[in-house]
Amino acid sequence: MIKAGIIGSTGYAGGELVRLLKQRDDVQIVWYGSKSYVDQPYAGIYQNMYEIADDVCKDDNMAELAEKADVVFTATPQGLCASLVSEEILSKTKIIDLSADFRIKDVAVYEEWYKLKHASPQFIGEAVYGLPEINRDQIAGARLVANPGCYPTCSTLSVYPLAKEGLIDVDTLIIDAKSGVSGAGRGAKVDNLFCEVNENCKAYGVASHRHTPEIEEQIGYAAGRKVTLNFTPHLIPMNRGILITAYAKLTRDISYEEMKAVYDNYYGGEKFVRVLPKDVCPQTRWVEGSNYVDVNFKIDKRTGRVIMMGAMDNLVKGAAGQAVQNMNLMFGLREDAGLGQVPMFP
Repeated sequence: MIKAGIIGSTGYAGGELVRLLKQRDDVQIVWYGSKSYVDQPYAGIYQNMYEIADDVCKDDNMAELAEKADVVFTATPQGLCASLVSEEILSKTKIIDLSADFRIKDVAVYEEWYKLKHASPQFIGEAVYGLPEINRDQIAGARLVANPGCYPTCSTLSVYPLAKEGLIDVDTLIIDAKSGVSGAGRGAKVDNLFCEVNENCKAYGVASHRHTPEIEEQIGYAAGRKVTLNFTPHLIPMNRGILITAYAKLTRDISYEEMKAVYDNYYGGEKFVRVLPKDVCPQTRWVEGSNYVDVNFKIDKRTGRVIMMGAMDNLVKGAAGQAVQNMNLMFGLREDAGLGQVPMFP
């Protein structure tokens, strides 16, 4: 039995972690952390957990939690995990951080984009970027995993095979992204009110979104060099989902069959990445509530470009589901344990 603690259990990603872990017989949640709801019943905040999660919320005392849990999930704003983690805590428990604190290897880049002084840069080198389809072996032996961001997960998995094989000019890469409102978190914000979001679509974080350096770093690892790209996210009036449409110049003439073979080579053995048939575009509705990522591509012979596409649920594969996938690897379990939820529709 794995004993798990969640700091930030009442946010959307934390709530999704609870939903996924409560369906398992081999995991016990021993700590529902929530600074805003200390001593309040968890099921009083999320009524879907009535008679399922009977515990009350606790604070963010990671030192105390490390004595009780085999793994700690931190589904918290940037800066908190870095301020709490220590060598003593890591000697007692494993940590899967859903914030950006340990995703970016260059501390100066993190501090520039997140406007925070990093509280524990000594652990950045040790932290493993938790994208299992790429870093599976390193994750298995890690004690600190940086769970990727939602946009970077979908962007990287959509683009990675072609960047890795040198089939695209990464200097021409443009990524257009759409996200449901849950990606903005559960905190009250005027811009996320129903009347502000409904019947509307808008770009935000233009040329300044914090996931940009994370995407650049991961695509840079694939390409084997520094990458600078345009990333523009948009807010869509739906609860869940991310859709990525990425564009880049091809480095040579290539057929559909050859490119399809590249994607199949990378993802043919992957449980959660589905390469769709020719001319079938990924849609958020076909991955909702699941840990699946649907990807595909379209070669545009007229412009010499390729359009790379991906769709996933931002709260599952984009956050909690991927965190559980990482936990499974860290504890030597089947990677898909507890993640067999079929996408729900309608």
